[in-house]
Amino acid sequence: MSLSQLFNSGKRVLSFELFPPKTDQAVVDLMKTVEELDRYQPDFYTCTYGAGGSTRDRTLSITRDVRKTFGKPVASHLTCVGSTKDQLRDYLRSAAEAGVDYIVALRGDPPKGDTEFKPVPGGLRYANELVELIRAEFPQFGIAVAGYPEVHQEAPNAEVDLQNLVRKVNAGANIIVTQLFYDNADFFRFRDKCVAAGITIPIIPGLLPVLSLAQVQRIASLCKAGLPEAFVAKLSENDSPEWQFQVGVEHASAQAQELIKHGVPGIHFYVLNKSLATSMILDSLA
Repeated sequence: MSLSQLFNSGKRVLSFELFPPKTDQAVVDLMKTVEELDRYQPDFYTCTYGAGGSTRDRTLSITRDVRKTFGKPVASHLTCVGSTKDQLRDYLRSAAEAGVDYIVALRGDPPKGDTEFKPVPGGLRYANELVELIRAEFPQFGIAVAGYPEVHQEAPNAEVDLQNLVRKVNAGANIIVTQLFYDNADFFRFRDKCVAAGITIPIIPGLLPVLSLAQVQRIASLCKAGLPEAFVAKLSENDSPEWQFQVGVEHASAQAQELIKHGVPGIHFYVLNKSLATSMILDSLA
């Protein structure tokens, strides 16, 4: 089923994001996680792609194994970082051979130590160029792109960030999946601005359940996500891992409930290759 067909089916779509493990044992553990998550009948899984293709083989291996074992569509992330157009084409051909259904097309973050993104000679500078390449040469793939409810950290302002998103959509994206956020007001504001800008494709909120205060502060600092004061205060009431995990699950559950109430077409969970937090959230929605 194509991404467009999936999101026109009338159902609320559920998807999970995985990342390529570094060891063989971690791969075994990941497949157990996927088995536990699969009982919630997700519509597809995504798998990230390391900077410069550093996890290329693992990404393709994971997507291939998940598709073969669980029979669900799979999406591979793909970035412009460190790759020429010919190298991107090579990866896309390999992804097609591996049975990948969709591509999450991203510019990607600058390599560690660099302060700004610089394309390699013969490479691409922007995500919309990657979308154009995929749409023109690999039309069999559904294409997801990223949206930023709180503005991409490199964008000078929200208007420029929105116009960048419009270019990705106009290049041929099928859906938008958002960066994580912890205040639904940010998502609703972003969605309204997208609609006002003429964007009509589905906008799917991405949720990352908090496992600990230290974790969310680190992640939020990297992607410039705001943390509601009341949420941080609640997490800070007790430094036990169990308390902070439970508070994080409750917050994400409340987010999901409100998002569903306001008619989102689906929810994408960043599961960090673990199942417990996401399982608890989904159980609370049943």
